[in-house]
Amino acid sequence: MHPNAQTLQRFYTAFAQLDHATMAACYAPNATFDDEAFSLKGRDQIGGMWRMLCTATKKPGAAEHWKLTFSGIEADAAGGKAHWEAHYLFSATGRKVHNIIDGTFTFTPDGLIATHRDRFNFWRWARQALGAPGLLLGWSPSLKRKVRSTAAGNLKKFLAQGGGVVLR
Repeated sequence: MHPNAQTLQRFYTAFAQLDHATMAACYAPNATFDDEAFSLKGRDQIGGMWRMLCTATKKPGAAEHWKLTFSGIEADAAGGKAHWEAHYLFSATGRKVHNIIDGTFTFTPDGLIATHRDRFNFWRWARQALGAPGLLLGWSPSLKRKVRSTAAGNLKKFLAQGGGVVLR
């Protein structure tokens, strides 16, 4: 297995265990992350996002719904990809979500994640996470902007309260 594939294996194994510190340690200090909800720069922001999400998922009432599976890990010196699926309760609404995601990656020469891009069907996610508003407006750019704005605000507040990255 290529060392970059081992990095992805370590990352997703830690994610399945909600081990945000190990996840953050897989990123380069100046890494970037982008998905439908977040656009982040630097290991501190990215690690903070994972810490925020893992912390919310570990709370009583949510932890028993958590399940992450991953497959299709491929990587070489140029880049990598992985498929993953997460089952969880969306903390803002308490609704069950089964999100299906494909990630693409680039790596630093020392095997850390330099860029990470996750793609998923936003409308499908919005229908599950938000219910009727997601069903009716999940296709609209305005709802996506609202979700991104809310996610950024939540992360900013979490980081300001000392929820930053702690590396192992």
